[in-house]
Amino acid sequence: MQCTDKNLLIDYINSNMTEKRRIHTYAVAEEAVKLARRYGEDVEKAELAALFHDFFRGISVEELNGYVKAFGLNHVYLNNNNLAHGKIAAIVMERDYHITDQDIINAVSFHTTGRAEMSLLEKIVYLADAIEPNRAYPGVNELRDLATKDLDKACLLSLNRNIEYIRSRGIYLDEDTLQARDSLLKKIRNQ
Repeated sequence: MQCTDKNLLIDYINSNMTEKRRIHTYAVAEEAVKLARRYGEDVEKAELAALFHDFFRGISVEELNGYVKAFGLNHVYLNNNNLAHGKIAAIVMERDYHITDQDIINAVSFHTTGRAEMSLLEKIVYLADAIEPNRAYPGVNELRDLATKDLDKACLLSLNRNIEYIRSRGIYLDEDTLQARDSLLKKIRNQ
């Protein structure tokens, strides 16, 4: 991992994100730090990944599609900011901020979908995004409580709820999400 000046990230966040997105990003970073301390992950890595996670969440569809095409990402990311923003942020953090730690890159890239065999850091950033204190949706308190007890079970619960929600809306369900769920289910069953 290349050392990144956190002030550069803060400047970018403060200059390019809406107030709502800034509040969310900082809350995810705080939650990621708490989870990292709780589960023995590198706190600086968790904070760095969390600060990067939504760098491109609020960009226009035109800009999003430009990045998707320029970076050669799968066409399913066209017109899909929810899925594409993490992939774009992961590429930019490596290219422009010289982050070389693959675990941090993956944590940003897969923070929305999860993936099979998620690392501890990936699970922390995925869950921090779902349970930060400003999140208010049915079942979030149960998820927050479970996150303090069992990270794998909390991630599995979040993934299952996301799958159910996405299917109920009839929108594209990323295969990585299904693989993340199946991987965690297998791990939990084998414990």
